[in-house]
Amino acid sequence: MKKILLLILGIFLSSLGLFFTILYMTLLNNGYSFFEFVKFIICRYECLLLPIGLIFLFILFRKENI
Repeated sequence: MKKILLLILGIFLSSLGLFFTILYMTLLNNGYSFFEFVKFIICRYECLLLPIGLIFLFILFRKENI
């Protein structure tokens, strides 16, 4: 049961974080430099969901028994 919950949570957080990261990529067209874009992404909480979700998925597939 824990594995299924961790899988669903990891996929949900990763996809939500990736969605917002792609959505904010339009800022590059508005004159932001790449470093300003990275600084903006690091400061946004919804974009930080991507690495959190990937960590959950890594933990799920790394461990044998939870």
